[in-house]
Amino acid sequence: MADPVLPTPTPTPNPTWARATPADGRPLTSHPVADPDLVDVLVDLFDDYRSSRPGPSVNLAFDADLWGRLDALGLTRLSASEASGGSGAGWLEAAALLGIAAGAAAAVPVAEHDVLAAWLLESAGLPNDGRLRTVCRPDPSGVAINVTWASDAASIVALWEDRDEWRVADVASGRSEITAGRNLAGEPCDTVVFDLDDLEGGVVVDHSIGEQFHLRGALARSAQVVGGMDRVLEIVVAHVTERTQFGRPIGRFQAVQHLVADIAMEAALARSATDAAVARAAASDWSDPGMLFAVGVAKSCVGHAASVVVRGAHQALGAIGTTREHELHLLTKPILCRRSEFGSVHEWDETLAELASSAGHDRLWPLVLTGRAAPPSVSRSAT
Repeated sequence: MADPVLPTPTPTPNPTWARATPADGRPLTSHPVADPDLVDVLVDLFDDYRSSRPGPSVNLAFDADLWGRLDALGLTRLSASEASGGSGAGWLEAAALLGIAAGAAAAVPVAEHDVLAAWLLESAGLPNDGRLRTVCRPDPSGVAINVTWASDAASIVALWEDRDEWRVADVASGRSEITAGRNLAGEPCDTVVFDLDDLEGGVVVDHSIGEQFHLRGALARSAQVVGGMDRVLEIVVAHVTERTQFGRPIGRFQAVQHLVADIAMEAALARSATDAAVARAAASDWSDPGMLFAVGVAKSCVGHAASVVVRGAHQALGAIGTTREHELHLLTKPILCRRSEFGSVHEWDETLAELASSAGHDRLWPLVLTGRAAPPSVSRSAT
C-alpha cells in the first residue's frame, strides 16, 4: 500500500463557513465574509512583505515603511468610521487584516491603533489625526504595564477606571514616563506612568465602553493568533513534504503525520470559534448579549490550541525551527504572547464555566447555540 501524502493546506483568511446569530438569537441566514477584493489586496501586500522583509531577529522594531504602505491604502484606520477619517469597514474586514498581518509576522500595531485606540477615540468623541497610537488601561495610580508599541507611538489612548466612572484620555507620549521593555516575542512592551491630571481630564464614557474594550481586545488577539496558526501549518506541511529521511519525505512517517494532524485540527477549531465570534460581532455591531460567551469560546479554543500548535510545529521542524534565521519563531512566540493578553486561558475557561453553571442543564443548549441562556420556561405549578 502506498504511503499517504499530506495535503497542501489552503489558507483561510476569509472563511465562508463561520456562522453566528444576531441579538434576537435567530440563526443568520447567510455566511458573512469579508470583502473578497480587500482580502486579495491584503494577501498580495503581505506576501510581498514576507518575501522582502529583513531577516528574522530576536527583537522586533516598528516597520515604518510597511506602516506607510498600510496608511496610504487606508488600512491603518480600516474599521474607523469615515466621519472620523477612517475607511468605514466592519469587523469582518478588520479580523481579516489582523489575521493576515499576523501570518506575515508584520511588526506593526494594527490591533492597538485601529481596532482599539481609534474605536475608543470615536466612542469618546475625541479627534483622531491618524498619528500612530497604542492603547492601555492604567491602574488607579496611573501606571500601565505591558503596553505594546508605546515607545513608537505618538500618543497613547488610555481607558481609565476613575472610581465609578470610565474615562478616555488621548495623551501625547512625551507627557508620560515610558520605560522600554520587550515581551516574549521581542515586541516593544513598555511600562507607562501617566500624569493623573491627564487621566482625570479624560472624557467620561459609558460603562459599556469599558466592558466592551476587554472583549474587543480579546477577539482581536484571537484573530491574530489564528492567522499565525494558519501560516505555521503551511510551514510545517511544506517542511515535512520536502524534508527527506531514510529515502522518503518525513511526512510519510506516521508519527509525523500525527503531529501535523493535531496542528491542523487544533488550528481549525480555533479558527472556527474565532470566526463565529467575529461574525456575531459584525452582525450585531457588538450589541448581541451573547458576545461574552462567543468571545470566551474563541479565546479558550485559541489558548488551548496554541500549546498544541507551537509544540507540534517545533517538534516537526526539529532544530531548524529554533534557529534565529528561520521564520517559525516569528510566529510561535507571538502566538504564545497573545493567547494570554486580555485574559489568560484559565480566566476565560473560568468565565465559560460560570456561564454554563448559571445556565443550568435546561438552558445549557440555548447558551451554546446563541451565546445566552433562554429565559426559563414557566413551570406548570405557576400556570
